[in-house]
Formats: sequence, structure tokens, C-alpha cells
Amino acid sequence: MKYKNYLSKIVLFLIAIFSINIIAQDSTKAAKDTSQLYSYSTVSELNQQLDDIFNDNSFRNANWGVVIQSLENGEYFYKRNEDKFFVPASNLKLFTTAAGLLILGGNYKFSTNIFLNGYQSSSTVYGDLIIQGRGDPTISGRFYNNDINYVFDTWIDSLLEMGIRNIKGNIVGDDNLFEDIGLGAGWSWDYETDWYAAQSSALSYNDNCVDITIKYDAKRDTVLVESKPALRNIVILNQVKVATGTEKTSIDVIRERGTNVVTVSGKFRKDADSILTYSTVQNPTQFMMLALKNRLEKRGIRVNGYAIDIDDYERAINIADLDLLFTSYSEPLNEILKVINKGSQNFFAEQLLKTIGLEKLGYGSVENGISAIKEVFGDIGLNPENIVMVDGSGLSPLNMVTPRQIIDLLKYMYTNKKVFIDYFNSLPIAGVDGTLGKRLKNTTAENVVRAKTGFISHVRSLSGYALTGDKEPIAFTMVANNFSVPVKLAENLQDLVCLRLTNFRRK
Repeated sequence: MKYKNYLSKIVLFLIAIFSINIIAQDSTKAAKDTSQLYSYSTVSELNQQLDDIFNDNSFRNANWGVVIQSLENGEYFYKRNEDKFFVPASNLKLFTTAAGLLILGGNYKFSTNIFLNGYQSSSTVYGDLIIQGRGDPTISGRFYNNDINYVFDTWIDSLLEMGIRNIKGNIVGDDNLFEDIGLGAGWSWDYETDWYAAQSSALSYNDNCVDITIKYDAKRDTVLVESKPALRNIVILNQVKVATGTEKTSIDVIRERGTNVVTVSGKFRKDADSILTYSTVQNPTQFMMLALKNRLEKRGIRVNGYAIDIDDYERAINIADLDLLFTSYSEPLNEILKVINKGSQNFFAEQLLKTIGLEKLGYGSVENGISAIKEVFGDIGLNPENIVMVDGSGLSPLNMVTPRQIIDLLKYMYTNKKVFIDYFNSLPIAGVDGTLGKRLKNTTAENVVRAKTGFISHVRSLSGYALTGDKEPIAFTMVANNFSVPVKLAENLQDLVCLRLTNFRRK
């Protein structure tokens, strides 16, 4: 049978988990004697056991790239295709976030400048507000109790303190410090609506997405579709029908390419809970400026002009000649990295990549970001010519790295005490949070493995740090490419290896 060898391993895995749970519940005896949780063996024996796992017949047409190495003495526990190229998926974020810490530092804060192109007389501004973006991805509710207007309100508070109550001109979004290309090379066209493929921009708001809530309205026996923020340039077409009989709730959200026309379709059961979903937006700068203009007016500052992208601004300006009203700052990078790695947030990773390019080379492009990052790779001993990097998030299937490169990066970060804690703390914790929150619960790997997951079509990766049963620190990477079986099978093999490693004790 196709999955016979695999299923036998899963049975052993489940037995191990069941045994651990029984031990954990066995009153004080289990608390005092945990030796029975561990398996004593040599590295050679462990190597053979791992070979048995990765030789699983379900992956006979696929490729596994694996390296497991002691961070204590450099001994390799296991190597497999260690110098071959693999598509890393979101494991590429390990490289982007490491470079962010090494180049910018954990205390770095993204900034946004608010300029006045004109003058203020009494409570009126005669001229335009120019909002100059520098890549801040956090102008949203993500760090502010889901209040998507929190940052805007801090800006408005500053304007009100200046006595401003009326703006005769426009609200202009200056996104010229970043390139206008918002999507990554090789990204699939059918990702464009999905939140994980939100466009990057020097100015961004609400992760460059609109929140869409779907719920049943009993009074009118219909399905309501509501968007937040509700803006005039976002058109939501509600084509959702009430489900009948045994029909299940099934919702599709599609944004027409190159527009902000979003069609929500499907069936929704009367007894279903409300659903929160998302759509990306076209032209993030205009999206943000419209939202800001609406908020200004709601807070009592009248705007006589329009909300526009600087590309549509008819007046030639030199930023150096404008009056800087104030600068807004994000949370520090070490907190932002938790969003990137724990939640595998692609948009944040792309913003970081371009911001690295802006800070190092004066312009926020993918090309500049990668150039700056590869220079750092060369400094730390990674051959930049042997790394294929086309975006910052790993969403593109055109990225390629080797398992050895991943391990070398993890080892370097481990030895760099200035940045390691921030790097380590950004990674998902097995059984606790992030993309590993539901994996390896109630096992010896829970709260012991910290690792970055990665997933795109036919790719599943997991790389990070763990402790063996001897408390020996190890770095590991496991990347599966070109498999056709369900992704859960790849995850379970990875989990089985993590469990084996955290159970391992040297004879």
C-alpha cells in the first residue's frame, strides 16, 4: 500500500505521544523521574533511525534536504542532500530577518514623516499634508488591540495640538522611496487576492488588506458582507447566498486584477458563526490616504481637497524644502520580527527587505535589499553567489538555498550574542505559539523546539533550534521538495524527527 511504511512510523509516533501523556499524568513519580522519556543511543544509531524516517516510501519521488548539527561541538547528527539547492518557502525569512538584525539592529524603528506643503494661519492649513512613507508595516491594529486607526489617531492628536482644524489642500501619499512593484518575482497570479500576497509599498495601512466580515441576517433572511475600512474606492460585490438543506458554508473572495472590485460569493449557513476574511488592495498608497482622510474628518479636521497618490500630484515638490511637522515611529524591529517569523507574515518580510535596501543603498527596491543582504552573507561566511534570492518572504518558488546554508546561518546567529536572543525569540515555539502552536503538543518537543515553518505548493520546510535529552543545543533543517502526497505527511515526518531529537541521549 502507498502509505504503508509511513503509517507504521506514525503508529510508533502516536504510541510515543500516548506514552508521554500517560507518564505526565502519573502523579509525582513522573515528575521526579523523567529518564524513561528518553532514548539512549549513539549518534550512529540515531543517524540510521533518521535514515529510516526520510526513506519513507511515500516520498520516493520527492527530495529531502536535511542537516542536523550539534551547536556544542559541531558534530553532525545527520546530513542528506546538504549541498543541493532546495526551494525553502518561508524558511527564507530566516535569512531576511537575520539580515534585518545584523544590518538595522533590534532597536531599529520604521518611520513615517508628515510634512506641510504650504503654511498654517490660525486653525487653517493652506496647502497639502504630505505623508512620506519609509516602509512601516505596522500602521494597523496589529500592535494596538486591533484598533486599525490607532496610529492615525496619534497623528491627528498631534495636528489638533498644533491647532489645526481645517486643511484647504490635499492629503498626499509620497511612496517614492520604494519601487512601485508591489508583487514578488515568480508569485503565482492566483495569490493576488490573498492576504499572504499583499503588495508592498513605502506607505501601507492595515497590512494592505481590507477586512471582510460575513454573517447571516435573520431579520432579512440574507447574508451580510461588510468591509473594514469601508472606503469609496473599495467595491464589495455580495454574491453570497443562504445555504439550504445540507449545503455547507463555502466562501470565495476574488479581487479583479488591477482593480479594487472584490467579489464575495458562495453559500453561508444560517447557523454558522460569522466569518472574517480578507482581500488585498490595489494601490496601497491611495488606500491609505483615503482611510486617513476619512479619519481626519471623523475626528473633526475638515479636508477640502482630495486623498491622492503622489503620482497624481500636479505640483512639483522637493521634500527638503517642506516643513516637517512630525515623525511617527513603529514598534522596534525585535518585536516586528515576531510577526514575520512566528506568524510567517509575508508582507512584513517584503517591507523589511525593501527597507534594508532603503537604509543601505538609498532606495527601497527588492534588488537593493537583496544586494545589501548578500553583502552581509559574504561577511558571515555564506557564499552570496550560491544563494538564489528573489524576494524577502519565500513566497516565490524561484528562491533556492542549500540545507547547509540554512544551518550555517543558524550557527552564525547562535554565536552572535548581540542579536541571537532577538532572533531566537522571533521563532515559533513548538506546541505554544505561531505556526508551530498546534504541533508537538504534550511531547518532549513542546517548548523545546523553536523553528521556522515554510509552505508553498509541494514544499514543506522546518528549520531552527532544539535541545536533546542531554540538553545539548542543536540546529536543524528539514526541507521537502516536489512531493505529491498530502502536506500533513511531510509535517508528521518532521514532527517525528523533532520528537526523536528531543528524546535523544548519548550512550
